[in-house]
Order: sequence, then structure tokens, then C-alpha cells
Amino acid sequence: MKAKFLKLIKDTKGQDLIEYALMAGFVAVAAGAIMPSVSGNISTIFSKIGSSMSQAATQGS
Repeated sequence: MKAKFLKLIKDTKGQDLIEYALMAGFVAVAAGAIMPSVSGNISTIFSKIGSSMSQAATQGS
């Protein structure tokens, strides 16, 4: 059990993807703050992404 836990901690697969997603989120928030006219579009995009992720999670179960 301890070996599996240590292996899990050292595993870095997907770390880059998460970092890029966080960076894209920060850029989107900054763009929405600087340019209020695009905030509606950003919200729509993130809603669509969230919906797709929920649907994928449901289908994967």
C-alpha cells in the first residue's frame, strides 16, 4: 500500500495539461476583467466546456 501511495505521488502524468488549463482560465478571467464586452462570450464557452465534461463523466461511468 505504501509503495502504491509513493508511486501515485511521484506520477506527473497530466500535470502539464492541468497547468495549461489553469493558465487558460486565468487569461480568460483577465480578458473578461479588462474587456467586459467579451465576458458573456467567455462565460458561454466555459458553460459549454463544463457541460461537455459532465456528459463525458456520465458516459464514462
